Amino acid sequence: MKIEQIYTGCLSQGAYYVESEGEAVIIDPLRETESYIQKAAADGAQIKYVLETHFHADFVSGHVDLAQKTGATIVFGPGASTEFDSHIAADSEILTVGALKIKVLHTPGHTMESSSYLLFDESGNEYALFSGDTLFIGDVGRPDLAVKSNLSKEELAAHLFDSLRNRIMTLPDNIIVYPAHGAGSACGKNMSKNTFDRLGNQKLTNYALRADMTKKEFVKEVTEDLGEAPQYFPENVMLNKNGYESIDKVFERGMKSLTPHLFEVAANLNGALVLDTRSAQVFKDGFIFNSINIGIDGSFAPWVGTLVKGLSQPILLVVDEGREKEVLTRLARVGYDNVIGYLEGGIPTWKKAGKNVDSIVSVSADSFSQLMDNQKLNVLDVRKPNEYTSSHLPDALNYPLADINRYFRKLDKNKVYYIHCAGGYRSMIYSSVLKSRGFDKVVDIAGGFKAISETNLEVSETTCLSKLNSSI
Repeated sequence: MKIEQIYTGCLSQGAYYVESEGEAVIIDPLRETESYIQKAAADGAQIKYVLETHFHADFVSGHVDLAQKTGATIVFGPGASTEFDSHIAADSEILTVGALKIKVLHTPGHTMESSSYLLFDESGNEYALFSGDTLFIGDVGRPDLAVKSNLSKEELAAHLFDSLRNRIMTLPDNIIVYPAHGAGSACGKNMSKNTFDRLGNQKLTNYALRADMTKKEFVKEVTEDLGEAPQYFPENVMLNKNGYESIDKVFERGMKSLTPHLFEVAANLNGALVLDTRSAQVFKDGFIFNSINIGIDGSFAPWVGTLVKGLSQPILLVVDEGREKEVLTRLARVGYDNVIGYLEGGIPTWKKAGKNVDSIVSVSADSFSQLMDNQKLNVLDVRKPNEYTSSHLPDALNYPLADINRYFRKLDKNKVYYIHCAGGYRSMIYSSVLKSRGFDKVVDIAGGFKAISETNLEVSETTCLSKLNSSI
């Protein structure tokens, strides 16, 4: 028996490869399929099943492409319905993989079709649980992401309580829990950085598995402080349910090298978004007018999904040389398939062709500190509300990046705004979006709040109610 967790940090997502006696299953695969096929080939194994724990909202699964390329059967749990060939398993149905057995456990709550997969080893012992978004390490799946559900989040949470108590917590303490996500995913609230654990330890440490917890208490705790789900989630669910274009075609369309002239023509003809994926401190020194910076070396795909409205949006790329396919892959993981090309040679080629570039002023935290000592500045803290509440500059307004479309209308294009996040990644995204909308007086604070907190500036550790209300 071989079990491999394939964890993708930028999505906080875990896929799984299980092999026994020449047969393999892939659980919750990512969009790009070649690595799974290669693993099976290296083991001399045939991929028999692609097991899906539910219709994912935060990424596009590779189930359709993987099944087409390998002949594997796609499996969903009870209640699922797809537009492509799949096997809708019955609750407690047994699947065989080599000398192993996998039992389908219907565990509704995160979504109604959500199911977990209980793995039995060669001796018939319960060994591991692939829990999807039903049970995380330190948390459980949020119950407000089901698409076109006639159930409220409270009703789904009640189902989740029953699934955990009646299907999962009755399993042996020594089984290993392998969830679909870890810390950083928007599918839960407070996940651990650990990516697997023993069920017995989760019973002791996971707030949602407290033995004395009533259903009413569970529903209240699981549904409070959820925050707004990213706007691309429903579209990803529908792609996972209805199918999608092969990633090979996405690569074929997107891997088109465009001269500066053709790049400019494509942008004008297609109304394309120019997405610059270089690092923030490189981007600031010279970029194409109206382009948006979301650096590839960060939480790239989730921020694209949060900020770029509509998966069909035509996109033109400015990337570091040699990283074109990497960027395309990470966009495709969240359903942004309509990349129509990238700038040949990047910004140096653009400048060589005589094209103008824009820039964003960036100051060090020390320089910002000196400015603050001498005058009152307009400061935007674009971190999440809980980050702001924990510690912030007393006069900073909390205008989170995820809510930029709600807040930017409150800003004055004639004022200078000093913008920071935690480390500099999100603030440059924010600054680039404002720049593209005609805010020419934005100043990025390099190093973010981490660097600011190391200066002599006073920071507030508590947030009064009036301050919070003023920034909403």
